[in-house]
Amino acid sequence: MADLSPAVLPTAPTPPENQTNDAICIMSFNALDATGALGLTADSLTIASVGAYPVSVACCIQISDTNRIFSHIALEDELVMDQARTVLEDMVVQAIKVGFVGSTANVSAIAGMCSDYPDIPVIGYMPDLSWWQEGDALEEYLDAFEELLLPQVSVLVGNHGTLARWLLPDWESERMPTPRDIAKAAEVRGVAYVLVTGMVQAGEFFDNALASTETVIGNSKFERFNAEFMGAGETLSAAFAALLAVGDDLGQAAQEALEYMDQCLGSAFRPGMGRLIPDRMFWAQPDDDEQEGPAGRSGAPAAAPVAPASPSA
Repeated sequence: MADLSPAVLPTAPTPPENQTNDAICIMSFNALDATGALGLTADSLTIASVGAYPVSVACCIQISDTNRIFSHIALEDELVMDQARTVLEDMVVQAIKVGFVGSTANVSAIAGMCSDYPDIPVIGYMPDLSWWQEGDALEEYLDAFEELLLPQVSVLVGNHGTLARWLLPDWESERMPTPRDIAKAAEVRGVAYVLVTGMVQAGEFFDNALASTETVIGNSKFERFNAEFMGAGETLSAAFAALLAVGDDLGQAAQEALEYMDQCLGSAFRPGMGRLIPDRMFWAQPDDDEQEGPAGRSGAPAAAPVAPASPSA
C-alpha cells in the first residue's frame, strides 16, 4: 500500500504514451439500483457531471423505491473481478470509489484487487445499512470492510452518525465524537483521512469536515434543507473521487465536492412518492431565476460543471 501519511495520497497513474484518449477514468464498485438514486447510476451521473469518465462495476442488485431499500442480491465475486480486471487491463483508472458491494466475498475480492494497484487512490463510502436485517450478515460485512478493505482506502467518506456507530461502538463520553475522534479510529484501521458529513449545528446548519488524526483540514457549513434525500452520500463520495482524479488537492476536492452536493440537493426532484433525489446534472437545466425548490430552500442558480484539470503526474 502506498504511504498514506497525512501529507501523501497515492498518485493517479499517468496514461501510457501510446494512449491517445485523455479521459480521466473513475472506477466505481457499487450496486445496481433501479431508482437511480443510489449505486452505479448515482455514481455515473456524478462522475460525468464533474468532468470525468465513469467505469462501473456491478457488485449487487438492490430492490428499492424512493422511500427505502428492501433487499439486495449480491453478484458472485468472480463476476465482479472479471468486470474490474478486464477493464483495468485495457484502461488507465485514476481513482476508485467503493460503495455498497453486497457481500463479504466481494469486499475481500475488491480489497485484493486494490492491493494490486497501490498507485490508484481508493475512496471508501460507508452508507447507512440499517435496512439490512439478515441475521449476522451486516455485522460480517462491516467486519470484512474494516479488516480487509479499510487498509486499502485513502479517504473514508460517510455520515457522522454512521461512521461513529461503526468505528467507535464503545464510545461512552457524553459529548459526540469529533471528526478527529473518527479519524483516529479510522487511522487504526489504516485510513489516513475521513470526510465526515451531517454534523448538526445550531441555527439550522449542518457541518462537514475533512480530518486526519492531527487536524481538521477543512470544514464547510451548509443550511439544512426541509426535506429528506436519497443518495446524498453517494453524490458526495463520487464527486470527491472524481475531483481528486482531475487534479484537485485533498482540501480543494473536499470543498468542491461539498459545494457540488449542496447544489444537487438544492435542485433535487421527486420522481416517486418517497424522498427527493439529488439532481446531479443541475447545471444542465434551464437557467431560470432563483426560486424556492422542492427541497424547501432557495437553490443556488445553475452553474457550469467543474472543469477537469490535467491528471497529477
